[in-house]
Amino acid sequence: MTIVGLFCIFATMFEKEIEEYELIRQEYQQKIADRMGHRQWMEYNEILFSAHSCAIEGNSFTVDDTRILREQGMAMIPEGHSLLECTEMADHFHAFDYMASHIDHPFDEALLKEVNRLVTEHTLNYRTPEAIPGEYTTEDMAAGDTVFGDHETLIARVPNLMESTERAINDGQHPLIVSAKWHGYYEYLHPFRDGNGRTGRLLSNFILLRANHPLLIIELKDRAAYISALKQIRTEGTDEHLTAFFFHTAITRMKGELAQKCKNSLPMLFF
Repeated sequence: MTIVGLFCIFATMFEKEIEEYELIRQEYQQKIADRMGHRQWMEYNEILFSAHSCAIEGNSFTVDDTRILREQGMAMIPEGHSLLECTEMADHFHAFDYMASHIDHPFDEALLKEVNRLVTEHTLNYRTPEAIPGEYTTEDMAAGDTVFGDHETLIARVPNLMESTERAINDGQHPLIVSAKWHGYYEYLHPFRDGNGRTGRLLSNFILLRANHPLLIIELKDRAAYISALKQIRTEGTDEHLTAFFFHTAITRMKGELAQKCKNSLPMLFF
């Protein structure tokens, strides 16, 4: 079966989720994204996304800490955080800025490697001195309780993954399904020594931004559900759970922010 055929099957499976997502996305775009203005909208997303994406990997920065670092730079290191954590967050900012300013870049290995290089530029040598930011691993990988496959075999599949995803994007497949399916398979391949999770979440959002969709932000509180959905790709051979997780996460975020805006627009009683 062709990649297009697979996406068509998924679109049918998630027909109700797509309908709900598109309805809420239209309202969200009109009431929140468009009214913020592009610059403020992207700054807001960068801080929120960077805080949670790095936190999933163990960084202790809160959203407020992340905002302070983004606004004031390394001259103002939030209290209680290591220089390594600050550097990791600063690298994530650079990778996000690159991604957001290169939306017209082909979805290819060059993009993948550059995003990973930026994500790990100033921290990789601290963790693995022999590794090179943006270059594929030269050793087999393990993370948590998962032992990945033969690294040379997995890396050899990366070009086809990138090419197939680019075709799916250009064929007009639903961006959230493309984003989820790419993310699941990419994390299965795990081609870099470090930064695979952050790189994967950044490029999943590249797919969404390219289609003018809101960013997908996986919050720290949802880490367990996210990791479980990724593991089910290996244990059950299906990415249905991850795709469902992506839809639930995206819809929940948009509904939550719309409700927050409505509440904060109500008049206050001073006395």
